[in-house]
Amino acid sequence: MRAKFSSMDDTRRDHEQESAEAYAATHATPEVGPEERIEGPVRRRRHLVRESTTDQRLLDNRGDTDWLHTDPWRVLRIQSEFVEGFGMLAELGRAITVFGSARTRPGDPFYRKAVELGALLSDSGYAVITGGGPGIMEAANRGCSEAGGTSVGLGIELPFEQKMNDYVDLGMVFRYFFARKTCFLKYSIGYVGFPGGYGTLDEIFEAVTMIQTGKITSFPLVLFGTDYWAPMLEWIRDSVLAEGKISPPDVDLFQLTDDPEEAVSIVRAAEEEGFG
Repeated sequence: MRAKFSSMDDTRRDHEQESAEAYAATHATPEVGPEERIEGPVRRRRHLVRESTTDQRLLDNRGDTDWLHTDPWRVLRIQSEFVEGFGMLAELGRAITVFGSARTRPGDPFYRKAVELGALLSDSGYAVITGGGPGIMEAANRGCSEAGGTSVGLGIELPFEQKMNDYVDLGMVFRYFFARKTCFLKYSIGYVGFPGGYGTLDEIFEAVTMIQTGKITSFPLVLFGTDYWAPMLEWIRDSVLAEGKISPPDVDLFQLTDDPEEAVSIVRAAEEEGFG
């Protein structure tokens, strides 16, 4: 009887191997640069890459209603991102998040300033958190890592591929923006915003809203690059404040600088005021 089962097992293994080989032969991919996408902790390449992101599938309400039956599983996936993010960052210590454009090149003066800022923050005992991508994010991570500090990257699944930069020492790729945003705010004691686009503006205005509404306190919000940010602050003062949409103290929630050392001093003064 044992010999009979052994023979059946061998036959099954042979059949499975033949099936796998046949599948590989019919699904062979040409030897070109691998197309890939990171979906949370999962990496997909070639024919397994999906066109939409997890956020898109969550927010898309078109089509049939099959999604009704999958939302409970989405809730568990969302919960898992918070668990993983909180677990990874719980013992990080004092940290400053640096935002800015992913399109900033290494030769740009702001790239060099972000490298300098990352190093100064590390020397002052702060970890540096970024979105983990290229440009300003890479520069701040680079300065911190090369100075011996803890360089953190919180990436996001996007429709176009954006890999984690080489200077991230501790990193995680999120599926959902809101889980990532929570980790930025929860584990930072201040933000520094370099010139950037919609993503940078999103993070900056979310932070200032949290400060204005008292959700976070003693939280410095530094805008780096006076010429870049001054017109925005002028519009806030001349239009938003002038029409009564905010109060006069709300304009002063932002602090402008062109000096990495001054940015660190602002962060340290806020920390001493809030926790000293």
